[in-house]
Amino acid sequence: MTVRFERIAPILPVRDVRAALDHYRRLGFEVTAYDDAAADPVYGFLAWGDVSLHLARVPDLDPANSAVACYLYVSDADALHAAWQAAGTGGRLTAVADTPYGLREFAHIDPDGNLLRIGAAAERTTADG
Repeated sequence: MTVRFERIAPILPVRDVRAALDHYRRLGFEVTAYDDAAADPVYGFLAWGDVSLHLARVPDLDPANSAVACYLYVSDADALHAAWQAAGTGGRLTAVADTPYGLREFAHIDPDGNLLRIGAAAERTTADG
């Protein structure tokens, strides 16, 4: 087959697109509402370099029962974690930790219950062999 996948944009459900755009803007994403003139937009876009996430309004969303998750690979998990911690945007942020599968990672759960797992290649030291 000659078809090639070129991009992916996971769609995260949110109760309020404007509030979610503000949350992700403060984390460092470039944000855009689908209809920026609308008082209550139904869709939004997040971008960070070549990475895209979309937001879709789901007014009756229950964040406590969300099962939405995506994994974002980054160049420096510690630096991003520090920046997100300093942003104080709400949601939950776990500590950064090394994993047995060779990544250094943390998680962010936004106010709508969406889980973003963030990982970078763990640095090998001479003690690691």
